[in-house]
Amino acid sequence: MNPTLTTSELVDRQQQALQLQWIAGKAGGDRSLEPPNAKYPGMALVGHLNFVHRNRVQVIGKTEQEYLGGLEQTQRKQAVDDLFQCPSTSLVILCGEQVDSDLAEAADQHRLPFCRSDLPSPIIIDALQAFLTRALAPRETVHGVFIEVMGIGVLITGEAGIGKSELALELLSRGHRMIADDAVELIRSDPEYLVGQSLRHELLEYLEVRGLGIIDVRTMFGETAVRHKKNIHFIIRLERLTEERLKKVDRLQAETGSRVILGLSIPEVVLYVAPGRNLAVLVEAATRSHILRMWGMNPMEEFLEKHSALIKKEQE
Repeated sequence: MNPTLTTSELVDRQQQALQLQWIAGKAGGDRSLEPPNAKYPGMALVGHLNFVHRNRVQVIGKTEQEYLGGLEQTQRKQAVDDLFQCPSTSLVILCGEQVDSDLAEAADQHRLPFCRSDLPSPIIIDALQAFLTRALAPRETVHGVFIEVMGIGVLITGEAGIGKSELALELLSRGHRMIADDAVELIRSDPEYLVGQSLRHELLEYLEVRGLGIIDVRTMFGETAVRHKKNIHFIIRLERLTEERLKKVDRLQAETGSRVILGLSIPEVVLYVAPGRNLAVLVEAATRSHILRMWGMNPMEEFLEKHSALIKKEQE
């Protein structure tokens, strides 16, 4: 899903950090900002004032103000009208204390949001670019529990009632950290990684366990037992171990694969749920095994090589 953001929401969320003040055009606050290339291909989200390659957010810095101030009255009026009547522009920000009346009048006339800030234009552009990259990044919500195990982001999935929350509780008691329970929001804010976080930040520290109800993880296990977000490194899918599946299980290697989320392939391991199996220990072992694979080590290949060498030696 590609989220959208209105100009009013952008100003409200960045008003304090960027010292933004409304000047005019507040009636156009419902103009939307979409992810790059979603509606206007090739158009940058934020940049200095540009009449040729227009930006969704046009920033008027000191140099741009000097340019506008050096124009003749007719040329300046045409440039100001051209700036504020552009349908692809969602917000104009002026960096400086002095706001000319013709800019404010044009903003109200064309219902284009117009703000000012005391911060330098490069800081405004860098901060807004970083904020919009995160806010407009593609995202998806999945059902599961997201846990940090040994510094690795592990997404635990499985059918309802299979024991995901109980497993999370056991992992918490072993010193690991919870990031999200039930509804995990996955965000692709980086070309190579998915970031996972709780869909509702206000409910971050609560874990629902059948039979126990709601558990306050932060109060019960301490401040360090909760983390706000983490890159997802691999997925563990819980499945019930039936007799039919037991016959097909490969005892020499883990049942591994991958799952594509938001265009990224994430490694996935299947753990079977059955009476007597300590899933918390299995999750820790799967995490350690994943770390070894990241280092280029494969225990099964090493085992087969040593086993083949041993058989060959005995046959000689």
